Amino acid sequence: MYGALDIGGTKIAGALIDDSGRILLRTRQPTPAGGSAAAMMGAVAAVLDELVRDPRWEEMTCLGIASAGPVDAAAGTVSPVNIPAWRAFPLVDEVRSHPRLPAAIVPALIGDAVAMASAEHWLGAARGVDNALCMVVSTGVGGGLILGGTLHPGPTGNAGHIGHISVDLDGALCPCGARGCVEVLAGGPAIARQALEAGWSPPQGVPPSAAAVAVAARAGDTRARRAYERAAQALAAGIAATASLVELDLVVIGGGVAQAGEVLLAPLRRYLGHYATLDFTRGLRITASGLALDAGLIGAAAAAARGVRSRRGTGRPLLDVGQTPCPRTLRPAGP
Repeated sequence: MYGALDIGGTKIAGALIDDSGRILLRTRQPTPAGGSAAAMMGAVAAVLDELVRDPRWEEMTCLGIASAGPVDAAAGTVSPVNIPAWRAFPLVDEVRSHPRLPAAIVPALIGDAVAMASAEHWLGAARGVDNALCMVVSTGVGGGLILGGTLHPGPTGNAGHIGHISVDLDGALCPCGARGCVEVLAGGPAIARQALEAGWSPPQGVPPSAAAVAVAARAGDTRARRAYERAAQALAAGIAATASLVELDLVVIGGGVAQAGEVLLAPLRRYLGHYATLDFTRGLRITASGLALDAGLIGAAAAAARGVRSRRGTGRPLLDVGQTPCPRTLRPAGP
């Protein structure tokens, strides 16, 4: 039995997962992203409290944490761009201090998009693909890489963080400190903001979200469509840049905003044709996540079960789960 947490700018999810990757129990809390560090950790603790009430918690042998980034997987800390109160926050230590977490279990930390990549390569849309970019398009925009058939998290666990490629040199200031990042143009809040600025308004009683903009776009609202077109253009530029650096066979799009389906994917494919023009980037396939919103949880469990052995120059493992009594029955793709 494997435990998993998936922490993002909108929700904090938790699950118990079996060795085939099947989610047996799930729970979630809204993310108090604008609150204090203590409030954020309180929401994480509330998710853990729900999990420990289930008798299967006692069978858990590993716990994985997927978090919005940047993360420092070796140090166990997180500094999510869209959660200002957490800067170098010792998330692993805080989770480890939960009174019902067995002392022998050291939680394994992984970036949420890297977790998605691991899960999609194991069970989802990137299964059997050697070179893939898997993207979380939600409150923020993140990415994880499969290169040469293996998960490639990088030295700190942040490789593939496509959301902070600048695609508009004089664009809006991103919370990360740079200008014109993919995230500031294509994240959920950006889509809602662009639609509102164009004169769109949601139905009475409905909050102005990317999901509401998608509903309007499907109904033919041109202002809503333009907001998704702009987001798709930014994503296409970032994807093309990534493909030119590392060569890709496939791009998998997941996350809350990606639930818009073809409202996002159709213009994304079209714009990618404008940006990915080199012979080795042309014709790059784009597909929706095969695991939808479960990819982060499943990927976190996979990280906890076998660890991600991407080493620093010192030889220190990025995610050292060797201290856990985790069996080797869960077999995600990769070494």
